[in-house]
Amino acid sequence: MDYFIYLTLFGGVALSIGWVKHICKRISIAYSIVYLLIGIIAYQLIDGLPWTSPFRDQAMTTHITEAMVIIALMGIGLKINRRFSLKGWRAPFMLATLGMLLSIGAVVTIGYYGLGLGIAAAVLLAAVLAPTDPVLASDVQVKAPDDTKDHEVRFALTGEAGINDGLAFPFTWLAIALATTYASGQPWLASWLAYDLLYRIIAGLAIGWLGGRAIIYLFFKLPDKYNIDGIQRGLVSLSATMFVYGVCELAHGYGFIAVFVAAVTIRNYELDHEYHKSLHNFIDQIEHILLAVLLVILGGALTDGLLDALTLTHLLFAGLFILIIRPIIAWISLSGTGMATKHKAIVSFFGIKGIGSFFYLAFAMKEAEFEAAAELWAITGCVVVLSIAIHGLSAATIMKRLER
Repeated sequence: MDYFIYLTLFGGVALSIGWVKHICKRISIAYSIVYLLIGIIAYQLIDGLPWTSPFRDQAMTTHITEAMVIIALMGIGLKINRRFSLKGWRAPFMLATLGMLLSIGAVVTIGYYGLGLGIAAAVLLAAVLAPTDPVLASDVQVKAPDDTKDHEVRFALTGEAGINDGLAFPFTWLAIALATTYASGQPWLASWLAYDLLYRIIAGLAIGWLGGRAIIYLFFKLPDKYNIDGIQRGLVSLSATMFVYGVCELAHGYGFIAVFVAAVTIRNYELDHEYHKSLHNFIDQIEHILLAVLLVILGGALTDGLLDALTLTHLLFAGLFILIIRPIIAWISLSGTGMATKHKAIVSFFGIKGIGSFFYLAFAMKEAEFEAAAELWAITGCVVVLSIAIHGLSAATIMKRLER
């Protein structure tokens, strides 16, 4: 019976996506809000719906959110209409590096001294909340490979979400190291610096670039050179996502970095090539369907104990983080980029949190035991839900006014 419930849920959500997105666009709200509410209502009214609260099965949460994030990373990498360069990508780089480090420092300090978390739990909370989400931010990202009107704000937010999801991983491993070896006095810093920080990032960059070049040769250059039909299919984008991610993880690199680098490498090959649109459209449809299903499940999790450990202090922190900490830190990070003041304000405001945060938290919980685990899940869930509500209600309206 559960199997048929899963099929019905997945099929119903997939069928509804087009209409829900259309209606939400007309009334200027994010469709993520609608599916979150559907989940809350459905899990209250219907018995026997599938797995809900992410903390009840860390492994399942890790794999489902992992798949969602890598698909989103491939999707956003394939739609950025700007050739890669350090100068041209300065704004997203500053947000994903300086901004992330400042965010981690601020959250560790507040978590340790203000929320009473242990040092390992405080570092984990900081790592979980530092990256912006590549999944839930579609309303503020660039639109499609053939859209030539990519605004600087959209580009900065898209690039930030693509870059910083992989760069949050070293700090997740730092929290794991602190949880497993810090109390025992075992040496951990040198290993973390050499392996988790340097090697894994370099491996992700190298494998992502090589994977992207291989896809270019096999599915762009050869078919064009020999006029081969039937090779350039949209399915390649999903296949490339899984292959590059799998190879990188087998090499113990950061697969998130590899997937995004591969996507950008592919996109940078002949920007006006018509095959880019097919690749993006296929992965984009899959992303929207999976996201809608996960949002329904998240709505169920809110009724199934995800926020049981939430306190008023946690709620105040979540609001402070979304409305004050992120905007201030992003504003500082964008200083010197030459971005207009109102554009910096918009980019700073949209520090959207989402599915990626659940992945990092579940991954860390699977690797080590953390004190205040229930509190960490509650805080993360609260931040994500507030982000969905605040940013989801404002994104469409703000971006429309910006582009006018």
